[in-house]
Amino acid sequence: MSFDNGYNNKKSFEKKRQNKGYGAQNSKRSSGSKKTADSYHSDEDKEDKSIILGRNPVIESLKAGKLIDSIYINKEAGGSISVICRMAREQGIVIKQVNEQKLNKMANGASHQGVIAMTACAEYVEIQDILDIAKKKNEPPFIIICDEIEDPHNLGAIIRTAEASGAHGVIIPKRRSASLNHTVFKTSAGAAAWVPVARVSNLSQAVDTLKENGVWIYGADSSGEDYNSVSFDGTVGLVIGSEGFGMSRLMKEKCDFLLRLPMVGKITSLNASVAGGIFMYEVLKSRMN
Repeated sequence: MSFDNGYNNKKSFEKKRQNKGYGAQNSKRSSGSKKTADSYHSDEDKEDKSIILGRNPVIESLKAGKLIDSIYINKEAGGSISVICRMAREQGIVIKQVNEQKLNKMANGASHQGVIAMTACAEYVEIQDILDIAKKKNEPPFIIICDEIEDPHNLGAIIRTAEASGAHGVIIPKRRSASLNHTVFKTSAGAAAWVPVARVSNLSQAVDTLKENGVWIYGADSSGEDYNSVSFDGTVGLVIGSEGFGMSRLMKEKCDFLLRLPMVGKITSLNASVAGGIFMYEVLKSRMN
């Protein structure tokens, strides 16, 4: 069964366009006494295993190939911080420059020496891996595209619903997005261990790759037409915009369909993960009929 013959087929494209709709709703612990980085990691009862504090622990974790999601550094720090940055870049790990106050808050009173590494709860995959999963299952690809979902609770909820509704994978950007940290894993109720997630440098190019593989792109945006006007029975790439601003202008332009959810109350938008969940189950409903 081939899934890549729809997007470039002009007649099929025009037929889809007749039903095209535009846009969906997107819408302390007490620090205690000060501890050193080494004592922080030896305190098994109080250790937060999702973070690694201090220069030597981070360097050794990088050498050991530990699954690290991102590294936060003091933008004014020097010395071995440059070594950490070089090693992180070589491994494709995201580096985020922050101030001392941000690091202090993340460390909860422990000594961080200007660097904190966040471990990942799962490995990232490539877009092609997600497409291959759909092909192996002999199913049209169903992929969730998160456009700058920065709240890890929202991303975790989206991944949880994606797993329950049969999505083959999720795509997130490297920048301005929550990532596969332990908050996401917990909020997803473990679904992050089952749903493949691809993290890409350029979300727009990722959408182009999906289109080249015959995937139709549906964007959830409040400016669009009623979602009931379009069928989800074929290939689906569902874009869910950020919590505060919705989809970016460029992502809207990339969408084949922009759809909205009908709103009859006084509130004019829904939480990103809630709106995304409704659309995901519309896709599942179309595939079960």
